[in-house]
Amino acid sequence: MKANQRVPQNKFEGVTDRNFTTYNPQVVRDDVFMLGIDGTVKKNRMAVIRSSSAVVVSSQNQNREWVYSQQQTFSAEGYSGQAFNPHFPHTTSSVGTTKNCTDCHLSKNNNNNAWMTQLLGYGTGTVNFFGRYAYVGEGPEGFHAVVWTEPDEPQAAIGSHLHSIAYPANYEKHVDGGSVLTEAYEHSGHDIQDIVLRGEYLYTANGPGGFEVFDVANIDQKGFSERIVSAPVSPLGQRTRVHTKYATSVALPSTLALDPGRLHIPENEEQSIDLFYAFVYVSDREEGLIIPNVATLVDGNPDNNFLNDAVRFNPDGVLTGATFVAAAGHRLYMTTPRGLYVVDVSDPMHPRIAGSLTNGFLRNPRCIGVQFRYGFITDDDGLKIVDLTEPTRPIPIPRATVRLNHARRLYVARTYAYIGNGPEGLAIVDIENPERPFIDQIFNANGALNDTRAVQIGSVNASQFALVADGKNGLRVVQLISPDTVSGAQGFSPRPDPKLIATYHTKGEAICVSRGLERDRVVDETGGQTVVFGRRGSRPFHLDEMERFYRSSTFAEGKDVDRRGKGELYFVEDVTVSGGVLATKSGEVLTPLPTPMPSPQLMISPAEPEVEPSAIPTPR
Repeated sequence: MKANQRVPQNKFEGVTDRNFTTYNPQVVRDDVFMLGIDGTVKKNRMAVIRSSSAVVVSSQNQNREWVYSQQQTFSAEGYSGQAFNPHFPHTTSSVGTTKNCTDCHLSKNNNNNAWMTQLLGYGTGTVNFFGRYAYVGEGPEGFHAVVWTEPDEPQAAIGSHLHSIAYPANYEKHVDGGSVLTEAYEHSGHDIQDIVLRGEYLYTANGPGGFEVFDVANIDQKGFSERIVSAPVSPLGQRTRVHTKYATSVALPSTLALDPGRLHIPENEEQSIDLFYAFVYVSDREEGLIIPNVATLVDGNPDNNFLNDAVRFNPDGVLTGATFVAAAGHRLYMTTPRGLYVVDVSDPMHPRIAGSLTNGFLRNPRCIGVQFRYGFITDDDGLKIVDLTEPTRPIPIPRATVRLNHARRLYVARTYAYIGNGPEGLAIVDIENPERPFIDQIFNANGALNDTRAVQIGSVNASQFALVADGKNGLRVVQLISPDTVSGAQGFSPRPDPKLIATYHTKGEAICVSRGLERDRVVDETGGQTVVFGRRGSRPFHLDEMERFYRSSTFAEGKDVDRRGKGELYFVEDVTVSGGVLATKSGEVLTPLPTPMPSPQLMISPAEPEVEPSAIPTPR
């Protein structure tokens, strides 16, 4: 929104505003299919849901100062303003249904894990929104906020195909300059090991500096000489640090901002927000798990931004040496030298170890990503995969090991895992069938990427990008999917065609990059809603409702109880109709059950009204 621009209102009221507001519907997509529950007016039936009015807000004053830039919004009751709505299911056409069995249930070929992830609303990991700035951690040298897109709409990534079309002069200047990004803002740190942006704050695992949150609300405000601060005025007015011995990573339940402390209005028919969204989860090399309460940073009150001491959890020292923590709902997955631990934080003040994998299958695990029924872990041997169908009982899948020499941190997006592979570049692994992964390609831009440590994926308009922390080389921007280079670029998971389009040479070694705003994550893996729905009573599925899509039902009958238990997984095949015969794609003929016919009913004449209708008066 820009001030001092005369513009007519969009509803043809004949009124002229002095503020210009752009609207760029980047999340109106046809490559995402999700289901949820419709509103009360529609009797809470199952319905297709989609992103609508997924708003981030910027405001420029009359001095052309961005007083806030690309900030998230909140609903009145504390949900993220990345709004979703239920819609009429556009799954039929003149030739019949457009969906088949494996669009909603587990495939017998086990090749739709990524599809099921988006169907249930966990998010695809591909349309994340980075914004104009990419945040890069550099260990002892602190971190940089790097400008990697144009400031105006369309907000093209510098060096991308869209950039060459929308800003040809800027694109030519960028290429002539060696494809080097030139604008960035820095801040010092003790030893930045991990970094996550959410709203106006940047959450960091700061090594011996512990867990520290930096204020980046004025990152795009030219009126401020110091755009990144630990406190706007002095530590007396804001203190957002929790001392730990050596923080190694930080996990937020989501990069979507939620406030569990807001009051609920019964008329809105909103679900309550899970308490664990008020906390962040920090792995520490010596102290195990640290759980600070950061709800004060989303309550809208700038006078109470003080982080008090946190819960510290390391029973019998089992989490000592923790290298990474990832949140999947109120379950945390932590990598340590002993293996993998599952920590239940449904009550964040009293965490507990819920499961582990410490049988030697994992050798010095470094990072984990979770996608529906599987966990993807990097260690000394490369990429390893565990079955998380029972989330607290990780089951190793030895045959699914992908050998990599220098596997570091990874990112899972739809049917691919992107892995920083040190001097060999970026490893792209096909995980369409998570139990039969294989290396799709190794990308190093002709040797330019030779120190890759971490990667994050997101989208700008119709293209997908990777932000790569390339160690001594700095930040790399890689265009993965673009309509000009990838056939079927608008499909669900086209094969990426990587191209290095920009580099920022950081002061220190780039070791981590911030995750983008998760624009299509409406619910977490334990059934917690994250975004506001625009229809009263509408919502994502609860966990038990999700399980009906892939588990058979079991019942325990009692005198006064009908309890639904967890049944076995069931798998399906797609079906076809040929010559009036219904069969699976593998050739098995199916015989549908006969359709019950209603019994004939006698025709009954409508009863005469008890009161004779009054005559319509004749106009005079």
